[in-house]
Amino acid sequence: MVRMNVFVAGFQHETNTFAPSKANWAAFLAGAGYPPVSRGDAMLELIGPTSLPMGGFIREARARGWTLKPSIWAGAVPSAHVTRDAFERIATAVIEDLTAAMADGGVDAIYLDLHGAAVAEHLDDAEGELLARIRERVGPSMTLVASLDLHANVTERMLRHASAMTAFRTYPHVDMAETGARAASLLAQLHEGARWATRVSRIPFLLPLNAQCTLMAPAQGLMQRLATLEAETGVQLSFAMGFPAADFPECGATVFGHGPDAEVLQRTVQALAADVVARRSEWALELMAPRDAVQQALSISQDEDLAPVVIADTQDNPGAGGDANTTGLLHALLAAGAGQRWPGRVALGLLCDPQAAAAARAAGVGALIELKLGTAVTTYNGGLSDPPVRCRCVVRAVSDGVVPLHGPMTAGGTAHLGASACLDIDGVLVAVSSAKSQMLDLDLFRYLGIEPARMKLMVVKSSVHFRAAFAPIASRIWVAKAPGPMAADPADLPWRKLPSQMARKP
Repeated sequence: MVRMNVFVAGFQHETNTFAPSKANWAAFLAGAGYPPVSRGDAMLELIGPTSLPMGGFIREARARGWTLKPSIWAGAVPSAHVTRDAFERIATAVIEDLTAAMADGGVDAIYLDLHGAAVAEHLDDAEGELLARIRERVGPSMTLVASLDLHANVTERMLRHASAMTAFRTYPHVDMAETGARAASLLAQLHEGARWATRVSRIPFLLPLNAQCTLMAPAQGLMQRLATLEAETGVQLSFAMGFPAADFPECGATVFGHGPDAEVLQRTVQALAADVVARRSEWALELMAPRDAVQQALSISQDEDLAPVVIADTQDNPGAGGDANTTGLLHALLAAGAGQRWPGRVALGLLCDPQAAAAARAAGVGALIELKLGTAVTTYNGGLSDPPVRCRCVVRAVSDGVVPLHGPMTAGGTAHLGASACLDIDGVLVAVSSAKSQMLDLDLFRYLGIEPARMKLMVVKSSVHFRAAFAPIASRIWVAKAPGPMAADPADLPWRKLPSQMARKP
């Protein structure tokens, strides 16, 4: 067992530069769907038990007998740019803690739990900047390993300053902790003397977010191909599919890898990238209009024994920069009389509306109140989303919004959603929160008394992550395109910085 001191820190943000609201320091302090900011030993205690990459790394590091020197872990739900103030607070904390750790017993290696798609107000490549600052502090020889989200927009600067990086292989991300443990293995190999080359191949077109789901073709088969190539060649491969809503020159998917033989590595990276390109036509999207999706759900759900139909409200996905406050699907449910057909068995969530949640909590369970629910927001193409829903509704449940999570992606975590309520509008149950969170866990309905398995129809504000928890109980899953801030098709976005040779769609 090799003993060493490992400095650890985390910075997680997925930036949609077209989104309506930014991630300020308060967003990181709140965490919402993420744990709130933690620092030092408190970070190890808070993040260690979770399914996050840092949690997987901590458990693997302790099993190897390493001494961890914790800095800061800071994550905020996806939004527009990270503010200059927030980024500099995080980066300054990392460098200050690193300097102190080097003076107090030394640092043998570094692990960073990164997303890979963060854009700050003053920096297109936030992770590349953080890695560069760390590398400047520790010099060229120290082992510096990072784990990345599957949606990372991997940059030349990130690859240059990290000794090695490894990305999730599932979407929904059920392998986050596994990826953190794999990063620990890479770190151990490098610290023990492995010398690896790095190679990358950029995919020449953007991959739509919904099409990146690894439960379906083509992503499923490509991840299987990745595993086969690794087994055959011994190289470390990653296929980062990119977050296709960050307007900067290096936005997009990459295949990258590390290995001792540069020629073998280059051939392997190029082989997987060629497979991605060869399946270009398979990345196409199938999206439905909101009213069509609801009408189809009504038409097939006459059978009492049929499992729930799930409709994804993808263009207001708070996991991709939406604010979870648009009402297109709610209007469609009410117009179709879905709640009158199945009272209390139609649900939508999470709708973020702090004013409505506060009013409902003040009124109390059983109260009949009048509300304006949701917001008309500016969409990615400069239009407006649907107007708020003005309604009389019954308060069915209230909560303080502290929600322990147990789902495939989230087990061990806790969501902090603030004042929350279940509102019954003509038989449609709307889960309303004060903080935004993607609907990626059944507990995010259950904490407001909505049992997903009993529903006939559910609308979830998510793109793909919901599938990990909801697919096992669903009879059908459709993706609807209601007006919102997150373009399901990246070709719809008003790009300014993306290179002309990068195709906006497959």
